[in-house]
Amino acid sequence: MAMAALRREGRRILLSPTVPNPSPAAASAAVTRSSAISQPEMAPLGARSISTQVVRNRMKSVKNIQKITKAMKMVAASKLRAVQTRTENSRGLWEPFTALLGDAPSVDVKKNVIVAITSDKGLCGGINSTSVKVSRALHKLTSGPEKESKFVILGEKGKVQLVRDSRNSIEMTVTELQKNPINYTQIAVLADDILKNVEYDALRVIFNKFHSVISFKPTMVTILSPEVAEKESEAGGKMGDLDSYEIEGGETKSEILQNLAEFQFSCVLYNGALENACSELGARMSAMDSSSRNAGDMLDRLTLTYNRTRQASITTELIEIISGASALEG
Repeated sequence: MAMAALRREGRRILLSPTVPNPSPAAASAAVTRSSAISQPEMAPLGARSISTQVVRNRMKSVKNIQKITKAMKMVAASKLRAVQTRTENSRGLWEPFTALLGDAPSVDVKKNVIVAITSDKGLCGGINSTSVKVSRALHKLTSGPEKESKFVILGEKGKVQLVRDSRNSIEMTVTELQKNPINYTQIAVLADDILKNVEYDALRVIFNKFHSVISFKPTMVTILSPEVAEKESEAGGKMGDLDSYEIEGGETKSEILQNLAEFQFSCVLYNGALENACSELGARMSAMDSSSRNAGDMLDRLTLTYNRTRQASITTELIEIISGASALEG
């Protein structure tokens, strides 16, 4: 309103009939300045401040994005504590199996099944890319002319990345695993379904082990089939403390190994799903915190640009008004 009043005042001065016989040069300058000042009024509404309008719209978009990233960080932080407690408690389920049956990641078998645990949602840094990268490297190591290596993928993000170059090697995919809070009953049913539909000599479960909000480590746990575990034991391989126990009752060692392998796989899968979910929330907190800071920096730069553009526009209009008035007075 102030600038419109200034423009009206400038036109009134330039076109006022009380100006006594201006010189030809002054009259020519007055007509030129009058045309220049009247021209914006004939332009579409807001055309004069189009640059500031664009910057203002951009600032509004950045502010909305910053609100979203801050909200996502708060939601991830609220979920992290509960999941972290359950994750730490679940570690006591599968760690005794490592002491009992051992862990043989370098065992050479013909049928390998790689169980890659990823997330269904993005915006959590490079956590899914890390799991996929490790899974691909392991697939190359365990593949060969007389070997077979298959994928069982948990999570939409891992499926999207691995389907590009390993479509024929994907045996089974599971999505929306984290739609509801993860519980052992759900994972036990999933583990039983995997064991029924997949033939394996070694199951290699890959997940991100949670250490802190900003730190997670790709981890692999190997579960051998009962037949391979028995052969390794007979061949003098490292099988943990199982050989130091005496078997009582009517069950054979093969039956005990079968039951232990199934229970071990369900426990490892349960812990892996919780560890990966915890790592996902921590990575999302870090990613959204960085995004919020970047949005704040961008907003500061846009505010500076907006103020400079607005000041330049005001200065230009004042110069036009003063120049027109000076031309009439001269």
